[in-house]
Amino acid sequence: MTDYKPNPALPPDSSSGDPEFSSSQEESRGETTRTKPLWREYAEAIIIALILALTIRVFLVQAFKIPSGSMIPSLQIGDHILVNKLAYGLQIPQDCEFEAGLLPVTCYSSSMLFEFEKPERGDIIVFRYPEDEHKDFIKRIIGLPGDTIHIREKTVYINGEPFQDGAFTQRVDPGMIDGRINPRDTFGPVTVPSDSYFVMGDNRDQSLDSRFWGYVQEHKIKGRAFLVYWSWYGQGSMMEWVRWNRIGKVIE
Repeated sequence: MTDYKPNPALPPDSSSGDPEFSSSQEESRGETTRTKPLWREYAEAIIIALILALTIRVFLVQAFKIPSGSMIPSLQIGDHILVNKLAYGLQIPQDCEFEAGLLPVTCYSSSMLFEFEKPERGDIIVFRYPEDEHKDFIKRIIGLPGDTIHIREKTVYINGEPFQDGAFTQRVDPGMIDGRINPRDTFGPVTVPSDSYFVMGDNRDQSLDSRFWGYVQEHKIKGRAFLVYWSWYGQGSMMEWVRWNRIGKVIE
């Protein structure tokens, strides 16, 4: 009897040289790679994306659009801005409610878990409008807690000293309104309460702000505006529809 000796020219598994066997093995391997239905993979990806978007929006950065001219010249109608929600610390949302929408959570106040710094005079902040907290307002901080604010004939005085605001404000109406009729041009004096801020629009004659509805409480501040990422004018020629010179502008 002759002993069988393998041919050294062939690999140990001679069937691997069979093209038909190789192809069927690869197909079998490919068929077992997918363990989840395609619809489930897409659903999981969408859910993860929504959770990330909600986390970023609530804790880190939120986008807003400027709908009115109360902050001209600093911010224009149609500016799209980013607000740093970590500017003053890590905030934990409170008084939240769920509603139908892509990001279905709206929170009306927050508590500070870790405080980094206090809001400063001159900061442009987004906050919950005290008379309707479903709305967000944007204004500039003028008075800090304990400050005395007095406005006489359009000039703002802080603790008895004129506030130098000419670099970022405009006053378009040369007329004066009697303070007994309207607080726009003559207001106070008032003292800002603790944990509250006196805010005003940079477009002084056309801004609904603390002169009319009072103070912004600290726990109602959502964050500090820091960047214009898009600006839409929508008038004139096609090249003028976008304010290209404002894209990427740092908000001061």
